[in-house]
Amino acid sequence: MTNNPPSSFNNMLIIAMFELRKFLFNTRGIIALVAFSLVWGVLLLYPIQSASAMLLQPNVKDVIDSLFGANTLNVLFEWPVAEMAVFWCFALYLFPMFSILIAADQFSSDKTRGTLRFLTIRTSRDSLLFGRFLGQILIQGLLILLTIIATVALALSRDSQLFLSALSSGALVGLNLIIVILPYTAVMTLLSLYARTARQAMVFATILWTVISIAIMVLGSQSSVLAQLQWVLPGAQLSDMLNTNGLNSLVYAPIPLFQTAAALLLGRIYMQRSSL
Repeated sequence: MTNNPPSSFNNMLIIAMFELRKFLFNTRGIIALVAFSLVWGVLLLYPIQSASAMLLQPNVKDVIDSLFGANTLNVLFEWPVAEMAVFWCFALYLFPMFSILIAADQFSSDKTRGTLRFLTIRTSRDSLLFGRFLGQILIQGLLILLTIIATVALALSRDSQLFLSALSSGALVGLNLIIVILPYTAVMTLLSLYARTARQAMVFATILWTVISIAIMVLGSQSSVLAQLQWVLPGAQLSDMLNTNGLNSLVYAPIPLFQTAAALLLGRIYMQRSSL
């Protein structure tokens, strides 16, 4: 009786789990995890805790309304857990930045060393592409989970009766953050296929975001129709998501999902046609 070779889907899952294990047990991954924990530990203990305490003050809403407008950040005061509301404001912008840093070396190092071509002999290019992308999402999902657990613990240290509210808010925040980082990770998948080093991939990402942002701003000033091109750039919806709560945040989910599909499609085309 002969054993059937693993399917492309199984290969993709194996590669994704390998990427996660490599991050957790590799020296560089452990250092990155420690650094990440220290950064978020400082954020939670100082700005997030202090800001959440201010958010509970009745007169703070009037001050914020006078500074930013009556409907700019009003929904933040409707969150059932103040700590989670402040965490949402920080995480919505910081995790995309972390995503660019963490996902910059998906293929560049292997391509430079010449091991990427060897890997494609062992598995299909699709399995390698989507497996590594999924692995990066698992890694970042783990980091998101750890920070949410820490935020829930921070809220419970203030009021233990917030347990269920903190859990439900944390689950929705986690789901939204994973959706938000999808296009950033997909774009870095594409750029790491082209770049020779992780640093070069991050430079390409900086140039890409800067050039496209300026182009969209210029075109948008010429025509309101061309202004809609802003939705091509990952993160265009973040400012709108900031003043949302609960399931309302998922209204913006189709935007990053479409951006992710487009970036992965371009990455697949490049990988299939490249000599590596």
